[in-house]
Amino acid sequence: MSSKTHFGFQQVDEQDKARRVRSVFDSVASRYDLMNDMMSAGAHRAWKAYAVAVAGLKGGERVLDIAAGTGDLTRAFARRVGPRGLVLHSDINEAMLRTGRDRLLDDGVLTPSLLADAEALPFASGQFDLVSVAFGLRNMTHKEQALAEMNRVLKPGGRLMVLEFSKVVAPLQKAYDWYSFEVLPRLGQWIAGDAESYRYLAESIRMHPDAPTLKGMMKTVGFGHVDVHRLTGGVVALHVGVKC
Repeated sequence: MSSKTHFGFQQVDEQDKARRVRSVFDSVASRYDLMNDMMSAGAHRAWKAYAVAVAGLKGGERVLDIAAGTGDLTRAFARRVGPRGLVLHSDINEAMLRTGRDRLLDDGVLTPSLLADAEALPFASGQFDLVSVAFGLRNMTHKEQALAEMNRVLKPGGRLMVLEFSKVVAPLQKAYDWYSFEVLPRLGQWIAGDAESYRYLAESIRMHPDAPTLKGMMKTVGFGHVDVHRLTGGVVALHVGVKC
């Protein structure tokens, strides 16, 4: 008997979740960046810039960017590590990976793109100085397994950065819910021709662990120290874990 998991507010078979998530990103890949700008009023760029600053990368370091999609962070990381470093642009979704690879090449960023499942990373242990996952952990079926894999491929003392939607502060809750469930699907329909994918986005945010829970999950899989940076009233949280 197959196990159940959540896809937004629905309960689905675990095997079916991956297919459904893939369908969501197949649908929105070509308009993904435009939708991010529209639905966050450009704030996603500031969140990512903050993450890049916190990463504190040095020339020559090795980075794995998971669920890297259209490559915003990959591009910024590549500029920080320079020609002596390495940044791998990875995603489980081929449409998103292809879109990101093309945009990176258009920007003159020559870095490998790799189709990879975060729950079973195709790398030996202890390979990277930094692993990053931005707005991707939420869509993974077995989050603890993915976090454990991220820990495994880091060097001792390496850092994991998880940038993800979180739980907003109480005074913003009503307005945030109205925007998420009334405005966001309409924006999705207007910009990407797909209301349902953005309804799933709103639901998946509510099902994602809150910041203290995610911090606990990271510590359980081997991160000895985890800092939490809450941004924009808790709309987003950046978790930074250091491997023991």
